[in-house]
Amino acid sequence: MLAAIELIRSRELGNSEFGRVMTGINILLIGLIYPDSPATLPVIDLPQTHNYTRIIREAEKGVYLSPSSNSSDFFEYILPFLAVTSQSRPDIQADALRDLGKAGEMRPSSLFPPYLQGVIHEKAGRITQAESFYKMAYSLSDECYPALAGIARIYKLQGNTAEASAILSELIIRYPDSVDLKKQLALIFYDNQQWSRALSAVDEILLSDPRNGELLLMKARILIEQNQFPQANTALDAYASINANNRDYLLYRARIQAEGFKNRDSALNYLRSVLRTQDNDTEVMMYAAKLFMESARASDQQEGRELLARLRRISGSSFDVVNLSLQDAIRRENWEEAQAYLSFILGHRRTPADLINAYNVERGLGNNARALSFARELYELNTSNSEYAAVYISALIDNGRRDEAQRMIATALNSSGSGVSRGRLYYLRSRLQAREEDALSDLRSSIFEDPRNLDAIIAMFDIYHHRREERRAVYYLRQALAIAPDNLYLKRFEAEYSALLDR
Repeated sequence: MLAAIELIRSRELGNSEFGRVMTGINILLIGLIYPDSPATLPVIDLPQTHNYTRIIREAEKGVYLSPSSNSSDFFEYILPFLAVTSQSRPDIQADALRDLGKAGEMRPSSLFPPYLQGVIHEKAGRITQAESFYKMAYSLSDECYPALAGIARIYKLQGNTAEASAILSELIIRYPDSVDLKKQLALIFYDNQQWSRALSAVDEILLSDPRNGELLLMKARILIEQNQFPQANTALDAYASINANNRDYLLYRARIQAEGFKNRDSALNYLRSVLRTQDNDTEVMMYAAKLFMESARASDQQEGRELLARLRRISGSSFDVVNLSLQDAIRRENWEEAQAYLSFILGHRRTPADLINAYNVERGLGNNARALSFARELYELNTSNSEYAAVYISALIDNGRRDEAQRMIATALNSSGSGVSRGRLYYLRSRLQAREEDALSDLRSSIFEDPRNLDAIIAMFDIYHHRREERRAVYYLRQALAIAPDNLYLKRFEAEYSALLDR
């Protein structure tokens, strides 16, 4: 096509009707099939009275002009396809497929008919047919890299992401200036949650297109998933001037505030902005409900449960909705309700998080043997995981298997470094101590290793509460409430010690 344009120019045919028409058609087809071509192209100057001009102008308005029944003009069968780019109506697609088929019969060596047929089938979701036509186009010309890129997109849709990324990686070497190829590869990494590779691919495109809104949002999401919240904020700052009301922009701002800066109120303000215009957006509703129900304010918790009730009406069988309902029931210590949600979840999956929930629910119901069964299953998934081991040790203690628990703690303490996991082990060992002073010593060690170990702080409070040493009891109760202000167990004592807590 570029050679044809150059030939018209070199033979000084550019001002003739033929030259203007053929130059214009070649430019249109280059833009259609090779939209990111780096070639410098002349301005389209079609003769206003030519039939091709009429077909193109109508197609730009979404009107499909079929050729006459006796037409033998190849381009009269090809050019109406332009209407497909602005319309997704099935009748227009059917007309275009019919006419492209006839064009293919006229010129079996042309890649245009099969390639454009592939595009139509892909738009309509008929990926098997799309793959077949893309392969046909590529077999006619291996320079038609958009056909091979189309095959890669089909492989991605079929779940064959390894083959898709291999094709695109090879194409990028051959066509390093193609932004479209780089974007397709970035999307594969992004959809597969290969965050580092996705970020590298996105950053490369943004170097040449720094105001690409779609890619700026992708970059923000990637950085959020990598817990790089300040950098994610920078990407969103760059996007803000494009569309500060965009749903994803507001959601990502909320996630940064909630997950990065622990500012729940600011996060909820962003989420409310989305819900004012998209009140049935289930992803945003889920996130907002979770944040509301984690709040210490009763009004927020109520708003969260109202959102959860709406979510149940919209998609009550969704795992995410059932799991959020389970977390809410656990937080309220409504173990029977939690068990019902848990039964549904465990009937379909058994992730480590599900098994931990099962252990906590059965323990809350006093079913220590069942809790131990879930804890053992969790531990056997990965015996080197310190969190899983702690759950299993706790279940052993609850079931009176103290010697086994003692041996596991001793072994773990010998190999454990410092920090949260070691603090957890000291807390568990405190539960096995016969003497209260030995238990207090372990609890102090636990809090030293992990100052936010809520179990150890509550245990310290319990000991001093039962000793009626109010000053020390209040000291630990205040610490515990600072960590978990809506903890139901602590709230039972908050009123009793209110006068001392206010001092």
